[in-house]
Amino acid sequence: MDSDSVDFRQDRAIWLKVYEYLRDKIQSGEIGPNERLVEASIAREIGTSRTPVREALHNMQKEGLVESIPRIGYRVRPISEGEVLQVCRIRALLEALATEWAIEKDRPGLLRELSKNISASEDALAKGDIQAFVILDSEFHETIARLSGSSHLEETIRLMRRHMFRYRMESFYFSDVAENAVKGHKTIVWAIRTGDAGEIKKAVDDHLALALRAILKVELGKK
Repeated sequence: MDSDSVDFRQDRAIWLKVYEYLRDKIQSGEIGPNERLVEASIAREIGTSRTPVREALHNMQKEGLVESIPRIGYRVRPISEGEVLQVCRIRALLEALATEWAIEKDRPGLLRELSKNISASEDALAKGDIQAFVILDSEFHETIARLSGSSHLEETIRLMRRHMFRYRMESFYFSDVAENAVKGHKTIVWAIRTGDAGEIKKAVDDHLALALRAILKVELGKK
């Protein structure tokens, strides 16, 4: 892990910075499933004491990203097929609700931001910039959650997306997956224009179902 670009000595709570650093490494796949996380090694690597590292790992355990192994430490917790299914179903319900609330607050603003995101996503794909596309894909869903006006809903959706992201990122390197994601986003925008709650739910359901199939095929070896 490269910690050169991260300063762990700022005034902000150190444990939170350690948490975000490790979380990003796990979500990007740099730290893989079942890989051990040793407090002393992490503390030495980033130049801090073991206490904030321990607190960061404890919070990651509460979120289900890592698990504690007696007399060994922590390891990145792999996610099962059943958990992926659960997360997708929960996300579908929450994101449909977030979309409805965002429409009620400011449909023109929501459509404007999502349309801009789609244009940027298409540009990224045309240039073959998958890393930029991954960020834009996340921002599409984050925009809907943010504009729902509910911080509780936004945080819950973000947590669900974190669990999926570890298994979603690699699938984007298969061209049809990224292209289908953009098509799904366009369908969601179309449903938002109609204002029909049933169409919105269907669009979100279908989009996440495609994401689920990509995860099962690419990451979990399912057909």
